[in-house]
Amino acid sequence: MLSALRKYLLIPRLIRLSSGAPKDPLTAWDTYWGNVRSTGAAGDVLWDSGSDHELEGYLPKLSVLNQSLPIVDVGCGNGSFTRSLAQHFPHALGLDYAENAVDRARLESDGSTTASYGVCDMTAPDAARTVATALGRAGYSGDANVFIRGVLHVLDRKGRAALAANLLPVVGKRGMVFLAETNFPGTPVDYVTHLGATKDSIPAPLEWAIRGLPMPGRFGAAQRRKAFPAADWELVEEGEANIETRPLSNPSKPDVIPGYFAILRAR
Repeated sequence: MLSALRKYLLIPRLIRLSSGAPKDPLTAWDTYWGNVRSTGAAGDVLWDSGSDHELEGYLPKLSVLNQSLPIVDVGCGNGSFTRSLAQHFPHALGLDYAENAVDRARLESDGSTTASYGVCDMTAPDAARTVATALGRAGYSGDANVFIRGVLHVLDRKGRAALAANLLPVVGKRGMVFLAETNFPGTPVDYVTHLGATKDSIPAPLEWAIRGLPMPGRFGAAQRRKAFPAADWELVEEGEANIETRPLSNPSKPDVIPGYFAILRAR
């Protein structure tokens, strides 16, 4: 009873914080990335743990992807996963529709010869052509693998379906999609409470996300079936995942959000 009351008392503060977020998603994301001062374990970005630990947990799953193909990191943000993926594939292309995110990814990847970046809205009708052009500039043509982490859960149903459809020509016959998304089994208040929010205090990276970004949802098997219909996609594997955030409750290790992963190939 007391715990429920404490969460209830947090609601007015969450409403106040989120009321000022830009209504246009692109404006919200570009403004957010433009205001980022630092990334990594002590930085501003909630979902950047500053560690390869989460990706290392995915590597056994990623081994089923064709290792001779490049990999496209959709929603790359500051490129932390892109740079790590470039160590396991011949080339990693990071894409984000926020230009400020791509600028930061390029800055943080200065000197890398196996990672490149581009601005692309993967829900737009010309997305597959944009991907092909960017891969071409990196010296690759044809099929590619795709990595998606923490993108689908912030899109609506229409956006998820559009993104999935645009990936079909990207993966072609030889590539695959690996996705990992937050799949928290509770309300938005439960979600922020899980990450340490109280009526009196909210961790700064979490508060910053609440203030400036669209409210996230969840993405699990049910949402995947709708976004990636069986007529177009074959499910190779799915299961639970651990999505790591920047350290919040303990400065020495990331916090963890329950998540979902899936591997798919085009039919």
